[in-house]
Formats: sequence, structure tokens, C-alpha cells
Amino acid sequence: LRRNMLPGLILSSPPFQMFTNSDEAVINKKLPKELLLRIFSFLDVVTLCRCAQVSRSWNVLALDGSNWQRIDLFDFQRDIEVENCRMTDITDISVSFFLSLSLFRTFSQNCRNIEVLNLNGCTKITDSTCNSLSKFCPKLKHLDLASCTSITNLSLKALSEGCPLLEQLNISWCDQVTKDGIQALVRSCPGLKCLFLKGCTQLEDEALKHIGAHCPELVTLNLQTCSQITDEGLITICRGCHRLQSLCVSGCGNITDAILHALGQNCPRLRILEVARCSQLTDVGFTTLARVSVVSRIVFLSLLHQITDGTLIQLSIHCPRLQVLSLSHCELITDDGIRHLGSGPCAHDRLEVIELDNCPLITDASLEHLKSCHSLDRIELYDCQQITRAGIKRLRTHLPNIKVHAYFAPVTPPPSVGGSRQRFCRCCVLL
Repeated sequence: LRRNMLPGLILSSPPFQMFTNSDEAVINKKLPKELLLRIFSFLDVVTLCRCAQVSRSWNVLALDGSNWQRIDLFDFQRDIEVENCRMTDITDISVSFFLSLSLFRTFSQNCRNIEVLNLNGCTKITDSTCNSLSKFCPKLKHLDLASCTSITNLSLKALSEGCPLLEQLNISWCDQVTKDGIQALVRSCPGLKCLFLKGCTQLEDEALKHIGAHCPELVTLNLQTCSQITDEGLITICRGCHRLQSLCVSGCGNITDAILHALGQNCPRLRILEVARCSQLTDVGFTTLARVSVVSRIVFLSLLHQITDGTLIQLSIHCPRLQVLSLSHCELITDDGIRHLGSGPCAHDRLEVIELDNCPLITDASLEHLKSCHSLDRIELYDCQQITRAGIKRLRTHLPNIKVHAYFAPVTPPPSVGGSRQRFCRCCVLL
């Protein structure tokens, strides 16, 4: 696969050849070909290439198509040289940022059965790359183009024409994409299940309306920091994507409680909700959502300054399978809310992570309430000024394996005579 890696080695497509009596290697005589091939299936790319040079028998084993269905080239940062390389058996490939246009065209021409392609962070990827995929890779199902910032609407239009089987697409941080590209994509790829649009800052409600109208199979949608979207577009998503299980709208500051109502009424399978920094959301919306939804795994409520203990009470009652809860910077949360959470049905066997950093009203009493959370693996307590070392020590006596992330500032030293002694801020000493 790569001359620079193994000088003199060129992968080709030798005719299949069974072992012969002249092959004197004991391992080849004692073990059947099927078992040897199983052993070779655990080898990485470099080791396979080296084994292919050992003997004719091992060359057959190493270059068997079953060993080359998935290739991870992420660790090889130099240019790859492809020559006489038959890669029609590859279905899954990951590469890094070194691909040139001509090289990628060669890959796409020789990997026509590719189903999973990871190009995350490949800075040389352009619209021409997606044109090659459209022409030569009709079986493509999962494509990761995150941080390929040269991608435009032309790429999505090309993919819509040549890759109708697409199920998962990640174009996070491709900030040149607009509603026109999304419209072309979703109209021709009705089987889309996962769509990651994080950081696509030009997307507006019109783009979401196209998704809601044409993606009934959608399961995962990430719209983090798509700051122009509003309730209007997201309500369309809720009404058209009833299979939705994971939604991230963190950083979308224009949305209100209307979204939580729409999710509760239209998305009964919702499991993961991330709404950090959506400052207009209140207890009223979360109460409605908790009562009619089955949000069970992860709820990120960070930086929601209007959230109070009322939301925690509703989550503790109606979300018995809650595993991860982030309440960072929710400054109105108190020990009473944690008490309800600690006594709720999720506490004993489900709750694994709770983030309470920068919740100034939380005290050691909250830690006492969490002692019954036997599955609790991690708790965040940064800048919880009323939490003490003694409180953490008592918690650890009940949950010895828990990871506690916190820091304690030293006592500010008094000014020395003459004022020359340095004063320290409260965050200078880390645990």
C-alpha cells in the first residue's frame, strides 16, 4: 500500500493459490487455511504488509479481501503511493489530512464498494473530492467530512446525485453550507439517519424545514452553535422526525420552551438532549418534556440560568433511566433539588455522571443526598464554594470508586508589612 513504509512492496492482486506440499513451514502444515486466515484478521495494515513478504502462502493470506474491508490510515501522515492496488473489497476506510485530489480520485476509483469513509480534518478535501465519490462510490453509507472547511453546497449536491444510500453524514464546521445544499441532499437521500451540522453557522430555519419534510428516518441530529435557527425550524423537525433519539441544540440561543413542548408531543423515542447555553429555556418547558417524554440517557442543561429545583424534581420523578445530567452554571439549583434527584428511581442503579460545577448554592448536604447513587462514577464540583474536603471524604466512604473533580483555593494571605507579599486568587491550587 505504501512504498515509503515498506520499500519494494507493491500490493497487487495475485491469483488465489492453495498451499502446496513444497511449503515446508510447520504452521502452514499444521493449521487449516481458515484458522490461519482468522489469525491474520487481527493484524494491522503494517503487519499484514510485512507478512505478505514472508512467503507465497502468507502473501495469499495477508492479501485476502476479508482482511482489507476496513483500513485505518489515520496514523500515516505522509503521502500514500498507490500502484496496481486492487481494493475492491474495502468497505471501511479512515484517512488523515494528507490526501491530495489526484490521490483521492485514485482511491475512489479503486474502492467502489466503500460504505464507510472518514475524512475528518482532511484540509485538502474540496468539492472535487465529493464529485469523485459521487461518480465512483454509489454504495457509500457513512461519510465524515467534519472540519473539511472548503466543502460547499456543490459537494452536497454531488453526493445527492451519486450516493442515494447515504445514512450518516458529518459536515460539522463546514460553514459554507447553506439551505440549498441541505435541500439537495435530503431530497435524494431519504434514508438519512444521522446528520451532524455542528458549527454550520449559515443554516437557518429553511434548512431545518427541508430536513423535517424529507428525513422521516432521522435518529440523530446535531445543530450545536447553529445560532440562526429558531423555534419555527426546530418544531418542523419535531413534527417530521418522529424517530428522533438524540438532539443537540446547545448554543442555539433563540429557542424557547416551545421546543420542549414539541419534543414531548412528537418525539417519543428521545433519549439524549443537549441544550446547554439555551438561556430562554425554563422549568415550565422541562416539566412538560419530563412528563411526556422518555429522555433517559443524557441531559445537558449547562448555563441555563432560569432552571431551578423544579426541573430536578420532574426529572427525578419521570426519568427513571437517567444516566448523565449536566447542571453546570445552573446557579439556582440548591441542595433540595439534589435531594429529590438522590431519592428518585434513577439514583440507585442508573445515574453515572452529574456535573454541578459553578453551582454556588450547592453544599455538602448535596453530597450526602448522592450517597445512595451506587452507580455514580463521576461528579464535577469545580467552583462550588460551599463544598468542603470533609464532605467529599464522607462521600468517598460510601462510593470509594467515584471520581471527584474539584479544587480548593488557599486562604488568601494577609498583606505583609509594606504590601510586598503577593496575594493569590482562589483558583491557584488544584486538586
